[in-house]
Amino acid sequence: MKNRDNWVPLTATRFANRLTRLREKRRDATKAFRKTRLSRSQLTHKQREIILHKTGAYCHICGGKIKGKWQADHVYAYSRGGQHTEDNYLPAHITCNNYRWHYTPEEFQEIMRLGIWLKTQIIRRTELGMSVAEQFVRYEKNRIKRRKPNGE
Repeated sequence: MKNRDNWVPLTATRFANRLTRLREKRRDATKAFRKTRLSRSQLTHKQREIILHKTGAYCHICGGKIKGKWQADHVYAYSRGGQHTEDNYLPAHITCNNYRWHYTPEEFQEIMRLGIWLKTQIIRRTELGMSVAEQFVRYEKNRIKRRKPNGE
């Protein structure tokens, strides 16, 4: 595959095919790993402190200050064989970590490109931007409704 920084898919179909191939590659790798993985071990309070202080209590994904609850995110994804060691964790906001999920770096870069472009479309209030914004608001409302309140 060409360096994505200097290459643009020729058509929307080719772009969709690229995203599909990236997803399939990730899913195949995850399935293969699941057959061999060991169970996860809990981090101790001391380990979590060490991980949080690696970045000075900033989220390694968005760069925002971490206040309150946070997650220890695998640098090398657990779903692709990353270990449960302090070296392989960095702190992340829960939302950032949940949205980043276990995408490959290539997939995450495509998601970032799309997200930044689409944000611009919304700010400019283009027909596409506003249509997607309306759908996204509905999606988020439904997502939040499905979540159980804290403590349940």
